[in-house]
Amino acid sequence: MIAILKRELRAYFWSPIGYIFVGFFLLLAGFFFALSNLLYGYSNFIAVFGNMNVVLLILVPILTMRLLSEERKTKTDQILLTSPVSITGVIVGKYLAALSVLLIALLITGIYPIILSLFCKPPVGEILGAYIGFFLMGASFISMGLFVSSLTESQVTAAVASFGTLLLLWIIDWVVPSIQNATIAKAVEWFSILKRFQDFTMGILSLEHVVFYISFTVVFIFLTIRVLEKRRWS
Repeated sequence: MIAILKRELRAYFWSPIGYIFVGFFLLLAGFFFALSNLLYGYSNFIAVFGNMNVVLLILVPILTMRLLSEERKTKTDQILLTSPVSITGVIVGKYLAALSVLLIALLITGIYPIILSLFCKPPVGEILGAYIGFFLMGASFISMGLFVSSLTESQVTAAVASFGTLLLLWIIDWVVPSIQNATIAKAVEWFSILKRFQDFTMGILSLEHVVFYISFTVVFIFLTIRVLEKRRWS
């Protein structure tokens, strides 16, 4: 697994994908920080995360589109499937590599609250909660993108399908009010990723929400493993 992790991290930063992801992430985060906090003197850093949520919908598919689809297209997936490394190790290694790129970008943005603290007293609890929630949400998005990438050999198809799926989860909060049946509405609302993140931005570290994000991630990693297991034996 460690070997796969190192291999994928090298692949990210030997190609433009890793730099594009981190660069655009920091560029847009810096833009929103300058616009909402520095320009208008707003002390709450949470507004930056509110805007970066939308950016994550676009950037995560770019980050995950090549993870398995490229292996399938170039037929190198056959080497992975017959290697001494278990399929679980391969999938987890690739997942952790993508997650590491997100974590690198997120850690660099930590300089923004530090800059903000030079001029005012920002709400530390809410900022920490937002960082934790954003990371967990990003981890969930990456697991979804990894699963979609395992279903096709086209990187473009993987990116578009991942974006569409994540967008569907994103707009759940808009769909729920139009559902007449209360039971169905509550069931659909349970899958809302955005609503759960909002509690983190208020400094509320709910165990229920943490378990939801982790469970979401584990389920899609498991499904990805099953896809490759089926391909190995077919």
